[in-house]
Amino acid sequence: MNLRQIEAFRAVMLSGTVSRAAELLGVTQPAVSRCVSELEARVGFFLFDRVKGRLVPTPEGQLFFREVDASFVGLDRLRASAARIRDFGTGSIRIASLAALGSTLVPRAIRMFREQHPHVTISLTVASSSTVRDHVAGGQYDIGLAADEVDLSGVDHQAFGSFPGVCAIPGGHPLSRLEVVTPADLDGVDYVALSPEDRARRRLDVELEAVGSKPRLVVETIYSSTICALALEGVGVGLVNPLSAEGFAERGVVFRPFKPDITFRSHLLFRPDTQKGAIVRRFTGALLAARSARPSG
Repeated sequence: MNLRQIEAFRAVMLSGTVSRAAELLGVTQPAVSRCVSELEARVGFFLFDRVKGRLVPTPEGQLFFREVDASFVGLDRLRASAARIRDFGTGSIRIASLAALGSTLVPRAIRMFREQHPHVTISLTVASSSTVRDHVAGGQYDIGLAADEVDLSGVDHQAFGSFPGVCAIPGGHPLSRLEVVTPADLDGVDYVALSPEDRARRRLDVELEAVGSKPRLVVETIYSSTICALALEGVGVGLVNPLSAEGFAERGVVFRPFKPDITFRSHLLFRPDTQKGAIVRRFTGALLAARSARPSG
């Protein structure tokens, strides 16, 4: 027996007549009848009784149909799987992101992506930029978002964004009355800083030194969102990635532009051992769209 014979038999069982089965399969009625007859010869029993020009399933034919239909469930799954592979390459995607983007921009991108591809499973990990880089380089994640201080060797990469930092200030703090904060304004102020290896921190240190400004360092942290949380508690003032600031202004933190610009730069990282599948390309597009759609201020 062959697949064409099985398909003809199944089509007749599902549609009830040879003519409808022929329409379903896009073949002639004689072709359907011939396939059914050939299948009966192969299995060694009648699948249908011929009653007044109609095909009526025999008990043996009904039993055989149960097995045929069960096997077609597997074929349908294979077709669906093939369609997912054709469209995406896989039905899942793994993303790793630095914290500044992982709690704001990336969730927005995921929402945009799922509106178009609701059946794709997404795994999101938020970690330090160095950890993100290592996970992507090791093939554990398909896409990574990391700050510009990471080692880019061993990964495919492209620039993602450059965002001018903003000053996070506790509500009621004297600096909150300024329209723009400058390095000189931070002299003697309780200061919450990013870790020394952060390039934005280094760029700020250069500007502070240039004007002789010496803020009072009270806390160091690797996350801009933590600086925002500390500003909310009145601990001190700090320069943050504006993407990490979302939601804190409503809770009482004041944000002001900082001049000269201290930029927070980030990169998209991709696995080095494989070409980008359709699903990776489309999620990359969602990230870029989310970057353009980010709230201002």
